[in-house]
Amino acid sequence: MPDGSLTVFMRGRLRFEVKSWLQDEPFFKADVTYLEDTIPDMDNEFAAMIATVRDMAEQIMRKSNNVPPEASIVLKNIENISFLNHFIASNLNCDTKEKQALLEEHDFTKRTEDLLRLLQVELQHVELKNKISDKTRGELDKQQRDYFLNQQMKAIKDELGGDSNDREVKDLQKRAEGKKWSEAAKEMFTKGIEKLERMHPSTPDYSTVYNHIDLLLDLPWEEYTEDIYDIKKARKVLDDDHYGMDRIKDRILEYLAVLKLKGDMKSPILCFIGPPGIGKTSLGKSIANAIGRKYVRFSLGGLHDESELRGHRKTYIGAMPGRIIQSLRKVKSSNPVFILDEIDKIGRDHRGDPSSALLEILDPEQNNSFYDNYLELEYDLSKVLFIATANSLGDIQPALRDRLEIIDLSGYAVEEKVEIAKKHLVPKQKEAHGLDKFSIKITNPVLSKLITEYTRESGVRELERQIASVMRNLAMKAAMDENINSFEVNAELVEEVLGKPKYTNDLFNKPNPPGVAIGLAWTYVGGEMLFIETSISKGKGGLTLTGNLGNIMKESASTALAYIQAHTTDLKIDPAFFDNNNLHIHVPEGAVPKDGPSAGITMMTAIISAITHKRVKPMLAMTGEITLRGQVLPVGGIKEKILAAKRAGMKEIILCAQNEKDVIEINPGYIKGLKFHYVNEMKEVLKLALEK
Repeated sequence: MPDGSLTVFMRGRLRFEVKSWLQDEPFFKADVTYLEDTIPDMDNEFAAMIATVRDMAEQIMRKSNNVPPEASIVLKNIENISFLNHFIASNLNCDTKEKQALLEEHDFTKRTEDLLRLLQVELQHVELKNKISDKTRGELDKQQRDYFLNQQMKAIKDELGGDSNDREVKDLQKRAEGKKWSEAAKEMFTKGIEKLERMHPSTPDYSTVYNHIDLLLDLPWEEYTEDIYDIKKARKVLDDDHYGMDRIKDRILEYLAVLKLKGDMKSPILCFIGPPGIGKTSLGKSIANAIGRKYVRFSLGGLHDESELRGHRKTYIGAMPGRIIQSLRKVKSSNPVFILDEIDKIGRDHRGDPSSALLEILDPEQNNSFYDNYLELEYDLSKVLFIATANSLGDIQPALRDRLEIIDLSGYAVEEKVEIAKKHLVPKQKEAHGLDKFSIKITNPVLSKLITEYTRESGVRELERQIASVMRNLAMKAAMDENINSFEVNAELVEEVLGKPKYTNDLFNKPNPPGVAIGLAWTYVGGEMLFIETSISKGKGGLTLTGNLGNIMKESASTALAYIQAHTTDLKIDPAFFDNNNLHIHVPEGAVPKDGPSAGITMMTAIISAITHKRVKPMLAMTGEITLRGQVLPVGGIKEKILAAKRAGMKEIILCAQNEKDVIEINPGYIKGLKFHYVNEMKEVLKLALEK
């Protein structure tokens, strides 16, 4: 060969048997005996066997990829049956021992049968190999086809002018790694991703699907903040932020204590009822700080559309999740303190009743599976601490009110407002007006003057505005004179800045003529003094009521008159008086609507005072409902009414005996100087109220 190697071609001619081995070197040499093949007669069976051998050999050659086509031609041209067997056996892909066994078999028929067996095995091996090869080739072809189609799809998207959404999809999938969520949310995310992958960014529904998936990822499905179980620390935080309000603070600490002992519990649904400006909403934020939770606030005032709470369906243009889900998405916590502000001011119209949607949200037995129309999944709200605020309990839907744990918040006494001003309002306004570095002295009497003469409220909002006015004046003086580093706020400065006092008690301190009595009323802004005026004129027994009175007050006046007419003998009144005279009852401040049963005893006292010409004792106020039998019934808002009487300079107050328990709850220091009379019947009221 050109490369110096030697190639030897060998061809087997006959079978032989080695008798003895003669040498190994320099070549093999042995004594052999040639073995001739004895070919049997070509009967039908043997001929069929040879034909089968030839046919199977051709099948193997045809199905083998490594056998050249010429081999089949050679096979067809072999006529010597013995050579045919040796040729086929030598090219079989089988073990050498099996080939040797064929050579050593003297019976030609038996050797042909063994060859057929080996051919059958070889044919099966070749067919299996081809099957595996075809399957592998098919999978490779499919991968190549998919790759080709994806490349074409990418090219089409590029031609349409839009960017591929692959980056956005991968970003969403990356955000989903390690996400804690429910199985339903995970399944919806997977379906959304599959849908997004099939869509082009320019299609109308693309943004809808993307925004929904984005919401699923942003929501805190099982993400909770750890509660602070230090009761003493929580109490200190609440006390530092808000003065008084012991009932609410105790309720929150009780909840925290149970949570600490039990480890898990359904959050209560609290509702703070009280006048404006007393700190209901800000107390919610303080509670969140005290127990270590996040804070979120949602104002319900003026809300008319139920979809604002439950969300809009995704099919609508501009659809959004409800405000509950939006708030949780923003705060990134499944157990925040959630303030539902102004729950008593929810509206309703043709778009639905939001109060009905709140029934599910605020029910501890149902809110673990709150359904949002946009989210299209149930969300667990049971760990959220919902706190509702309202000014009036009567304006809350009864079914909704039944789900709330009501905590009444009364207005502040003057002494409480002084402490709140010193600890919170004055420092806050100093900082707000850049006066932190200045020493500002405001004494308690000056603060009391601000409270009693320039404000008339249960809360402290107006007081804060008056303090802000004083601070602005001080800031102007500090800016004009750089040598000033301290200020003292006195009564003269207050009048210089705020003008003459807006409110005085002169009206209540003056002696009143017969027919005038002072009552106590409760409004959503707190307690108020209420004059009841009665005049008598000649007539035929008519009763006129003026002063923008509601139906309940009108009925109270009719009840009082009916009682008087039925007891003229006891009251020493001429029965004919009512046939010849008209009564006119008026309640001043006619522009302000008034209603309620608590003016009943005041109206009756004023009527009897006018008829008998006996004046009502000065500096005396009263409140209570009356019946036709002359009984005095308890009324609400006692603390606010008493504080209003205290502000007005009253000395004595007449109350129903059953309201004594409400007086006991008031700090004795706040009602010092007031004398209380507790009555059960109208006779006792008249004995206490009318002068001799």
